[in-house]
Amino acid sequence: MTSAPSPRRSLRRLSGVLAALALAGAAACSDVREARPVAVPLTLEAGSAYEEAARVTLPERAPEEPEGLHNVYALSDDIISGGEPHDRDALAAIAAMGVKTILSVDGKAPDAEGAEALGMRYVHVPIQYKGLTRDEILKIAKTFTEAEGPFYVHCFHGKHRGPAAAAVGRLVLDGAPREQAIAEMRQWCGTSKTYEGLYRTVATAAMPGDDELDDFDWELESQQAFDGVRDLMIRISRHWDNVEGMAKRDWQVNPDHPDVDPANEAAVLRGLFEQMAELPEVGAAADDYRGWVRDSVERSAALREAYLGRRQAGGEDAGASTEAFSELKASCTACHDAYRNS
Repeated sequence: MTSAPSPRRSLRRLSGVLAALALAGAAACSDVREARPVAVPLTLEAGSAYEEAARVTLPERAPEEPEGLHNVYALSDDIISGGEPHDRDALAAIAAMGVKTILSVDGKAPDAEGAEALGMRYVHVPIQYKGLTRDEILKIAKTFTEAEGPFYVHCFHGKHRGPAAAAVGRLVLDGAPREQAIAEMRQWCGTSKTYEGLYRTVATAAMPGDDELDDFDWELESQQAFDGVRDLMIRISRHWDNVEGMAKRDWQVNPDHPDVDPANEAAVLRGLFEQMAELPEVGAAADDYRGWVRDSVERSAALREAYLGRRQAGGEDAGASTEAFSELKASCTACHDAYRNS
């Protein structure tokens, strides 16, 4: 990743300016604008879009890891896919790539002010793991066709939702073949086969043309807020990431983040799951969903007690903490498989 736009990118920008001037001159003579080509949907011969994503073989590439960012891939001169920037240093690293617009498809409201201070614009289009709705496709496509590039596209980890949104940009902005776009999701970004809906959106969903985008009234909003289950799940995911990282370190506190304590993180998770259990929408949900939420409350509490017991015993045995974490993870995975991923 370079700290300034490449000569090729600069040349493309100049070409874009010249083309815009030519179009402006033509508009004085005619109101007719040439339609932008729209990618033709794939016929899924392999049966699933994930399997179809293996038909094009891409060269092996490792992700780049600039300051505070993860799973970063430059998919083209104008589209970069990666993980969430967690602080201003990470935003500065994105700005150093020459990015002008950051598109977040995560639920958390982004740091629009921080981006603006660095000469960038944030656009926020939260999406889910099941696939993209028509409204979301239109918002993402409108962002790529109306905001200033280059673009940095992210979700939380930069592996699933973000690459799917970046793939929409590859279709509508870069004119990439759908086979190439889904191959990049699978072979570079690491989008899981669990999220067939994301793959299928990119492979088969109709992409909007100029007329549809012109008629779509949306102001490229920089922040959207949520409440209820969606808000709590956004908050849970951040603390879950901390707990999962500790489990991988055998429940040792990360020396880079000594303030993040396993017992406290487990207690926060329990509190958030308790809030979720009290929501009217959860009370009206199916029995299995309500059961998994109750299980998550109990198993978060069990994880905290197991870790405290280990600490009181001198930290010799991490087995109880690991077992409690595995049980909590199993409950979350079962709920996700039934409700988030399908």
